[in-house]
Amino acid sequence: MSGAVARGSGQPGRRRHPFRNPFRRRSPLDMNPVAKFVAFIVLCGWSLVVLLPIYWLVVTSLKTPYQVDKGPFYVPFVDFQPTLDAWRYILIELGNDTLRPYVNTIIVGLSSALIALILGSFAAYALVRFRYRPRFGIIGLFIGCLAFLLVAAALGAPFWVAAAASLGVFVILAQTIGRRFTRALGNSDIAFWMISQRILPPIAVVIPMYVLFQQIGLLDSLAALVITYVATNLPIVVWLMRDYFAALPIELEESAAVDGASAYRIVRSIVLPISVPGLVATFLIVLIFAWNEFLIALVLTSANAQTMPLQVAAQNATRGPQWWAMSVLILIMITPVVVMAILLERYITRGILVGSLKG
Repeated sequence: MSGAVARGSGQPGRRRHPFRNPFRRRSPLDMNPVAKFVAFIVLCGWSLVVLLPIYWLVVTSLKTPYQVDKGPFYVPFVDFQPTLDAWRYILIELGNDTLRPYVNTIIVGLSSALIALILGSFAAYALVRFRYRPRFGIIGLFIGCLAFLLVAAALGAPFWVAAAASLGVFVILAQTIGRRFTRALGNSDIAFWMISQRILPPIAVVIPMYVLFQQIGLLDSLAALVITYVATNLPIVVWLMRDYFAALPIELEESAAVDGASAYRIVRSIVLPISVPGLVATFLIVLIFAWNEFLIALVLTSANAQTMPLQVAAQNATRGPQWWAMSVLILIMITPVVVMAILLERYITRGILVGSLKG
């Protein structure tokens, strides 16, 4: 009898239960059952708060304008009869007007996030593994020579002549009086300066960016959006990846250096493979910022380079907000990012956890 009972469990005298109690305490460090139950209820409530807007978007996209105005109706086939009129209107009747900003969003979002990830990751690794001591005097001389270049160009001097003169003045002053300045910046100062660029609100710089791209002929182009999004998201990549690289064990790199590997070989063969979770998590964060950006796209584009956030806002016409059309566009817009986040969930979780274990 005892052998028959223990046959399925692999341990004599113990019987395997098909269903385990999820609230049972399994170790002294584990939460007690009451705390587990409370946490379970809180998480279920939070999941409801997070998923309810998605559900409401789906429900609203299946309604007619009359049902939206005379609602609220909550459950399809119970409160109202669902229809695909809004989907047909957005995808078929306005197919070209929907496809162009959708493709623009994909191109601008992916390209800007990828470029910012590459540049920011290398900059973050350099700030963690190498020591920089730029002097205040050299930085001040560079800013002054740059201002001299801009003033000379504004007064009508040939640009290349002004650039050569500014470079010559900078080299001469840096070799003479620049060395007398002893106070210098550190890696932490450089990193803080980079992330401080995000403190400035976009509305304060969007007009100068508009004038700049207008002068160089890139207004209403995908290149203008890509350049701007890379510049705005680069500090975020540097800040996140800097903490991630700092948490990696430096002994692996030191061992490779002792074996004769160069710095580029160490980065390519050791650092990048073990940094995939952090790179994926950072890439998705930056992609979401570029994907949902509205103000810069509103100012720098007019027709050719419009993105999906502008297309959603355009549904607020003279007849009022067309909620059914907005719902369809928002669902189309967020679906790729949600699917990508689900597929990369294990990398994102590992990247966030490893980055949080610094120190």
